[in-house]
Amino acid sequence: MDLRKIKKLIDLLEESNLAELEIKEGEEVVRLSRVPKGSIAVAPAPIAMHAPAPVMAAPAPVAAPAAEAASSLPAGHVVKAPMVGTFYASASPGAAAFVKVGQQVKAGETLGIIEAMKMFNQIEADVGGTVQAILIDNGQPVEFDQPMFVIA
Repeated sequence: MDLRKIKKLIDLLEESNLAELEIKEGEEVVRLSRVPKGSIAVAPAPIAMHAPAPVMAAPAPVAAPAAEAASSLPAGHVVKAPMVGTFYASASPGAAAFVKVGQQVKAGETLGIIEAMKMFNQIEADVGGTVQAILIDNGQPVEFDQPMFVIA
């Protein structure tokens, strides 16, 4: 997409009261989101998502199990959560999970969904291989950079 078109889309978003704008041209997709003043923008590679980090009352107990879990992961590439939100293993409550342990996946294939601020963001495989472990349960809250899958 032409840089001039993107600049025009940014101007359109700023002039309107829209919170988000997504444009598709063929296989190209541009998504623009407004960030409320005073919040921090987090933009993972394939998905532009802006989410402020939640305030946690007791981070010490959460950090200890995370450190233990990191040391007991199976060998392979670890796919980590790109944002804070709620993890869903399937597209809808009655649907089959996107992936199962032992399943072959290709790079770019959807592994799950994280809901953040009423937006559903697909979590894609960084690498191709076999899913060795699914480290998170359906409906469970996830933290930024939390290990979710192991692919070997």
